[in-house]
Amino acid sequence: MVASSKARGLWPFTSAAGGGGSEAAGAEQALVWPRGRAVPHFVFRRRGSMFYDEDGDLAHEFYGETVVTKNGQKRAKLRPVHKNLIPQGIVKLDSPPHPL
Repeated sequence: MVASSKARGLWPFTSAAGGGGSEAAGAEQALVWPRGRAVPHFVFRRRGSMFYDEDGDLAHEFYGETVVTKNGQKRAKLRPVHKNLIPQGIVKLDSPPHPL
């Protein structure tokens, strides 16, 4: 005979009544936290959204100036650069202020 997940203690909500009555649902049910390491409430670092170019400049987007000849006239256009960019990596965030 196989015991149910509730009988083995794997049920995420515990109830004193067992029937799941709605009269005191907030008092009877509590979320079971995973065992082991506690999960922090704040985010302390994130993946950066900017890139470094060949010169070491940091920006979200890079553009290069290209000369286009059209009807004998030279025009300069800005074209996005996608090559030789290095991602910023992990960015450390400031800790949140503590309430007084």
